[in-house]
Amino acid sequence: MSHLHPVDQLLPVRQLVTYGLQHVLVLYAGAVAVPLILGSALGLSTAEVVLLINANLLTSGIATLIQTLGFWRFGARLPLVQACSFIALAPMIMIGKAYGLTQVFGAVIAAGAITIALAPVFSRLLRFFPPVVIGSLITIIGISLMPAAAIWLGGGNPGAEDFGKPANLLLGLATVAITLVIHARFSGFVGNLSVLIGLFAGSLIAAVFGMTDFSRVGQAAWFELSAPMAFGAPEFSLTPILIMTLAMLVIMAETTGNCLAIGKLTGRTITQRTLGDAFRADGLSTMIGGLFNSFPYNAFTQNTGLIALSNIKSRFVVAAAGGLMILMGLFPKLGALIAAVPTPVLGGCAIVMFGMTTVAGIQELSRVRFEGTRNALVVAVSVSIGVLPMSFPALFEHFHGALRLVLESGIFLGAISAIVLNLLLNREEAASQGEAAELAD
Repeated sequence: MSHLHPVDQLLPVRQLVTYGLQHVLVLYAGAVAVPLILGSALGLSTAEVVLLINANLLTSGIATLIQTLGFWRFGARLPLVQACSFIALAPMIMIGKAYGLTQVFGAVIAAGAITIALAPVFSRLLRFFPPVVIGSLITIIGISLMPAAAIWLGGGNPGAEDFGKPANLLLGLATVAITLVIHARFSGFVGNLSVLIGLFAGSLIAAVFGMTDFSRVGQAAWFELSAPMAFGAPEFSLTPILIMTLAMLVIMAETTGNCLAIGKLTGRTITQRTLGDAFRADGLSTMIGGLFNSFPYNAFTQNTGLIALSNIKSRFVVAAAGGLMILMGLFPKLGALIAAVPTPVLGGCAIVMFGMTTVAGIQELSRVRFEGTRNALVVAVSVSIGVLPMSFPALFEHFHGALRLVLESGIFLGAISAIVLNLLLNREEAASQGEAAELAD
């Protein structure tokens, strides 16, 4: 097994399950947020929202298996966890209110098919991602995740009366401390499980002080299968399809950043073919999602930091996480048990993991030559622009429709800024990098 790349190493079953569970616990809160918010915005009943959540978990697992294991030209075969994209949330609410839920699913299916068709074209943009752009992009990804960590740390609901209370912050701080102690004091199997141990220990502390609720476990069904097209046959109209396709273009830009970040963390070279296969997997998963009452998919950025922290690079670990998500979609009690992990505990672990993503970006930038170049300006401006939507979301509140969709994605803005600035300020160097990329292809 030693000759295999770490990404392709098949670990023992015990490690696959435990490391995979670690990924599931990290992504769960974010993964169910899209159906919860959409269901609330469209006035769906509790039963309908539960149906959306179960369908989401089931199809997230399928999408993760497609991306990690792959078949033919579908799947990057990288440790990429797939879940519902927040980028598509605002467009789906817009379509749902104006046209209805069946039009949402129709637009999702059509946009997924268009993504598959555009994959070869979009993958050619890899030549515009030299180290200065990659480093800036990974740094932006890490920084842009911190608001999610802050929201989890405060309790999960900024509008709640108990949000940010000292007990929540102390619980998150205790989780950070436990995670760091385990990671620093232990090596091998135990050290790699520092996040999982931190999550369990934090949940135990929360249970002792009455800060967690297991009532949903008893209320959840033992088995439930989400039937395809449960809300009716998907409907197709031009305007909703165009809106969703724009969202998928932004998702492909984020998938590019996530693939490059995972490539750097795992030591796997990302090629034009890798990106094309990743985009096709996004498109196919999105089509499956639309058929099974779910939504567009892309790589979940939150899990990048876990790979950096645990140093577990095997794609089969993430495939195991996909299998667990399928089980959670079929057996709601399992999903309810994982959902009982308090959000401040998730926030504590997120501080460590998201910070590790930022560090990966800084490490990439440390290999960039700044002397005698204008790379410092490229990094300074692109990172600053990339964090604007995160640092002050109200900045773009006067924009609407498609333009606002683009402006609210800091990763998309940062990527565009870094690419354009690199081409303008480092023209000769960018030209030589493009020629080298063409020769490599």
